[in-house]
Amino acid sequence: MLRGLCLPRPWRPLWARGCASDGAAGGPEIQVRALAGPDRGITEILMNRPRARNALGNVFVSELLEALAQLREDRQVRVLLFRSGVKGVFCAGADLKEREQMSEAEVGVFVQRLRGLMNDIAAFPAPTIAAMDGFALGGGLELALACDLRVAASSAVLGLIETTRGLLPGAGGTQRLPRCLGVALAKELIFTGRRLSGTQAHGLGLVNHTVAQNEEGDAAYHRARALAQEILPQVDIASGMAIEGICYAQNIPTRDRLEGMAAFREKRPPKFVGE
Repeated sequence: MLRGLCLPRPWRPLWARGCASDGAAGGPEIQVRALAGPDRGITEILMNRPRARNALGNVFVSELLEALAQLREDRQVRVLLFRSGVKGVFCAGADLKEREQMSEAEVGVFVQRLRGLMNDIAAFPAPTIAAMDGFALGGGLELALACDLRVAASSAVLGLIETTRGLLPGAGGTQRLPRCLGVALAKELIFTGRRLSGTQAHGLGLVNHTVAQNEEGDAAYHRARALAQEILPQVDIASGMAIEGICYAQNIPTRDRLEGMAAFREKRPPKFVGE
C-alpha cells in the first residue's frame, strides 16, 4: 500500500432478512460506505438494483430502512450522501411490477412503509444530500426531496410522474414539493406529471446545484461529495445541541429574561438592561 494514501473503507452490505435480493450479481441492493482521510465523516448509501433501475421494491425499502436505523445511531456520520450504482439512474420510483402482485391491503401497508422511509430520511440527524446522475422519477424524486440538499447532472430527468400512471405521489411528494417550489408551481408539475432536466430543475430551485455529466456518468456524485466536504467543518447536530444548552443555561438567571417574560405577561414593551 502506498504511504499517505487515504482509501475509503469498503462497501458494507446490508441484507433484508428473509427476502431474495435483486442487487448486482445477487448481492445486496443497498450498500453503505464510510469515507476516510479528509472525507472522514461522510457516509455514502449506494443504491444498486440494476435490473429494476433502483425501483422501490420490498427488499430495497427494507434494506434502506435498516441502513438508516444503523446510521442514525452512528455518531461518526456527519454527512449522509445518497448515490446510485446504476449508470443513468438515481431511482426510477415505485416497483409497479411488484406492486401489481399486491392486494389492496398490501399496497396500503407498503405505501405507509414508503412514507416512513422518506420521513426517516427527512429526520436524519446529519445533513443529507441526494446525488442524481440520472432518472429520479416518482418515488425516486420523493426520496431526493426528503434529503436536505440535492445535486443533479444537467442530463438527469426528474419528475413526480404518478398522475401519468393513474396514481398520485404517495410518499411525501405532495407535501415536500410545494414547500420547495411553492404551491402553484408544485401543483402544475404534479397535475401534468412533467419531467424536468437537471438544468430546468436547477432553474426552478428544485436542486441546489447542477453539473454537466461526465463520461463516467457520476458528475453529480462528485459535486455532491465536494458539497459534503464543505459541510464537514460545521458542528454536528449533537454538539450543536449541547452548545445551545450551555448558552440557554447562561440565560436563565439573567434579569433580562425575567423582564422579557414580565413584559409579555403585562403586554408592554420590555426594558432590557443587558444583565
